[in-house]
Amino acid sequence: MLKPRETRLTRERRHDRHASASILTLARRRAPTPSVVFDTYWRFAMERQEIFFRRLHNEVAPWTDDPVLREHKFTNVYRASDRVSQYLIQHVIYRREYSLRDTVLRTLLFKIFNKIETWEFLEEAFGEITESEFSVERLDALLTHALEAGASIYSAAYIMPSGPASIRQPRKHRMHLELLAELLRQGLPERLAATASMAEVYSILVSLPSFGPFLAYQFAIDLNYSPHFTQSEMEFVMPGPGARDGLRKCFISFGDYSESDVIRWVAERQEQEFVARGLMFKSLWGRALQLIDCQNLFCEVDKYARVVHPDVMGHTGRMRIKQRFVCRGPAPRPWFPPKWGLNDRIPESHHWARDALGR
Repeated sequence: MLKPRETRLTRERRHDRHASASILTLARRRAPTPSVVFDTYWRFAMERQEIFFRRLHNEVAPWTDDPVLREHKFTNVYRASDRVSQYLIQHVIYRREYSLRDTVLRTLLFKIFNKIETWEFLEEAFGEITESEFSVERLDALLTHALEAGASIYSAAYIMPSGPASIRQPRKHRMHLELLAELLRQGLPERLAATASMAEVYSILVSLPSFGPFLAYQFAIDLNYSPHFTQSEMEFVMPGPGARDGLRKCFISFGDYSESDVIRWVAERQEQEFVARGLMFKSLWGRALQLIDCQNLFCEVDKYARVVHPDVMGHTGRMRIKQRFVCRGPAPRPWFPPKWGLNDRIPESHHWARDALGR
C-alpha cells in the first residue's frame, strides 16, 4: 500500500545514496576477467543490429555473411525491437489509452501466454480485454476449446509454472486466469504504481505465486513500457538462466562482482568496448544498450558460442542451437514507447509494411 509521502521520499533518497555508494564501490573492486567469448559478444551485437537495419531498409536477403546468424534464430539486440515486444507495445499496451488497472491486466495476461496467436484468438472471440469485461469463466472456456482443438496456447520461449499446490487447477491456464483475477482484487496495479524503483516492482512480482525471478524481471520490463511506469531500464537487472551461461562463457572470472554487477559493468563500458574493437555500432536511433538488452545479449551469445566457441562450455553443456531462422515477411516500421522519444527519429519508408510484424 502507499506509504506517507515523507516516508516514500526518504526511501527514494536512501536508494539514491546507496546507488552512488555502489558505483564508487564497484570502481574499487577487482574487475572481471574476460575470455575470448567477450570479444565475440561485441561483434555479435554489432552484426545482429546490422541485420535489423538491413531488413528495415528492405535489403535483399541474406542480410549477413555470418553462417550462424543466417541459419539460426536470434532475438534482436534491443529487446523492445523483437516481434513479440513490438506487438505488446503497439497492440496490447498502446492500442488505445488504458487505465492503470487495464494496462496491468492486459500486459500480464498477454505475457503469461506470450503468444500473439493466443492473444488475437482471445480478442477476436472475447472482444477487447479490460477489467470491466474480464471473465475467468469465458476466457477459460475459450482456451480450453483451443486446447481441445490441438492448439498450443503458451509460447515455447519460456515455461510458465503450474503454480503451488494451493492454487493449482486441472488446467494451467485456468490457474493463471484465477490468479490474475485475485491479483486485481488485491490491488496489485496500485501496489506496483506506488513503487519508487524497478527493483521494488520486481520485489512485488517475484513474491507472487507462479512468478519466479526470471519472469518477474521480464514482466517488470514489460509493464515499464506503459505510460503508467517511469523507471529507467538502467535501474535494475536480474540475469536469467541463459544469461548466466553466457556470462560464464564471456568471463574467466567475475572478480569481486556479482552477475548483476557484471552486466552493469558491461553496459557502462559499451562505447569504449565497441571503439576498442573498431566496431561502428548503430544504436537504436540514439538509445544506448540498456541493462535488459545487455542481459539478453548474454543469453544470445551463449547460444551463438555453442557453434563458434564449442570448446567453451557453460553449465548446461548444450552444444546445438535448436531454433532455425524463418523469415516472417517484410520487416514493419518499429514503434516504441512514446516516453523514449524515439518514434520521431525513425525515418519514414514506403518499404515498411505497417500491418506486418516480422522477426
